[in-house]
Amino acid sequence: MEPENLLLDQYILEQAKALKPKVCFLPTASGDAESYIERFYEAFTSLSCEPSHLSLFKPCTRDMEAFLLEKDIIYVGGGNTKNMLALWREWGIDSILRKAGEKGTILAGLSAGSICWFEEGTTDSYGDGLETIKGLGLIEGSHSPHYDGEENRRPLYHSFIESGKLKSGYAADDGAALHFIDGELSKVVSSRIQAAAYRVEKKEDGIQETRLPTIYLGAPR
Repeated sequence: MEPENLLLDQYILEQAKALKPKVCFLPTASGDAESYIERFYEAFTSLSCEPSHLSLFKPCTRDMEAFLLEKDIIYVGGGNTKNMLALWREWGIDSILRKAGEKGTILAGLSAGSICWFEEGTTDSYGDGLETIKGLGLIEGSHSPHYDGEENRRPLYHSFIESGKLKSGYAADDGAALHFIDGELSKVVSSRIQAAAYRVEKKEDGIQETRLPTIYLGAPR
């Protein structure tokens, strides 16, 4: 949700079958910050969709399952991944998201909202420095967002995989998105020309990082 660059947001909407898809924002990781929710509406009201959000601090409904399962897209925001997952478990949102994925709802997000779909990943939720964290496990392996945005992301991700603290997985630069279908990587797209994603694997001779082909969404299509 970059105010001046909605290429990834538009791409997500284009994956829905509906002409005007219903998209629900989950801002849990930010503590349901009002400013973040406002940014979501500013972005998505300018696009062809029906935006809504679900706050766990000020719930708009008691039947969260029905509310979420009637959406075409669920978009998870960034923030504290650990707190987000803990709240989701308490409210049963984790189980609802699995049901949503099984019925074909498009599940998307950035930062914490990207890590959460994988088995595990890297997070700064604990304070200073990066740690490993378990996700929902909808996608096999590990994930590191902000790969080019923070100096320590790449070396620490490599070291976590090499030491066995994390499984092999995927890293994404800021502005790059990994598009999975049925748990398998379909393509990588980006809203920034230089942004890319990478397959990072542990091999006998060390860590192998492979830059993945990336489609820049700003190019003529």
